[in-house]
Amino acid sequence: MSTSTLPRIAVVAAGAMGSAVANRLHKAGCTVFTNLDGRSDATRRRARDAGMIDVSVADIVLKAEWILSILPPRDAYSFAEMVRKEASKSGRGVNSEPLVFADCNAVSPETAKRIAGVFAGTHIKFVDAGIIGGPPKDSYDPTFYASVDARDGSILDAFTALSKYGLKVSPLKGEGVGVGDASALKMSYAGITKGITGLFTTMVLSAHASSPATADALLKELDISQSALLNRLVKNVPPMLPKAYRWVGEMEEIGDFVGGDEGDVYRGLARVYERVESSIAGDRNDVNVLTKFVENAQEVLRQEKH
Repeated sequence: MSTSTLPRIAVVAAGAMGSAVANRLHKAGCTVFTNLDGRSDATRRRARDAGMIDVSVADIVLKAEWILSILPPRDAYSFAEMVRKEASKSGRGVNSEPLVFADCNAVSPETAKRIAGVFAGTHIKFVDAGIIGGPPKDSYDPTFYASVDARDGSILDAFTALSKYGLKVSPLKGEGVGVGDASALKMSYAGITKGITGLFTTMVLSAHASSPATADALLKELDISQSALLNRLVKNVPPMLPKAYRWVGEMEEIGDFVGGDEGDVYRGLARVYERVESSIAGDRNDVNVLTKFVENAQEVLRQEKH
């Protein structure tokens, strides 16, 4: 990678995570590209505020040294194919500095390997990266866990060096580590954290479906015997609501990662998040039930502090 100038990095797309990552890189002096084809006015404003430069995917392939793919899981593979297609047309990488594609999406190890396979036989290098944590802000940064093919250790070192420009990168090294392992870590972590939020959501909705009185009794019993869980529910359910649509594909990927009948647990949670997504776009009944449960729980917890 070039050491004489600051990195030129493409971040696709300019969602909450992508734009916040881009803002970190931009403030460190990096040139940050993105592609805003078909994106909303709100996304365009977010990209502009983050210092992102809107160019075509073809120009990204020609101008960037790094591409960070930060997308909903369902779009990860098709974007990689688009990059390969543009690289093939331009000949990028044949007689120029290398282009590195880092897949930073919540995908299963097998999906990560399929995406890596898109670049087989090309001059594009691949990094499997899993982001753990929320969008960077103030003094907080999520961690980019990263792994590569055993032959690409220098690429992993170069990706880790992006830490000096605002990314918090933790390389996975050791016996047997390769493409897919960073994604496996992401799946394992998200399966626990977002899985718990999905369980909260499932049981609150199920209790309320039996009767509102049942939901009230559930709240009271959680407060009596599982106060730590009730506090976590109050903290985790509200911020999940606007992101439920993204978590549908993530639960499907985790289900594939777990495999077998056990993976059906996460496929079921994908349906729960799908239900929340439909409620947000529709009658909002489920969203209102969850919001009211959280508000009641917050009031119970506040009273205990006084």
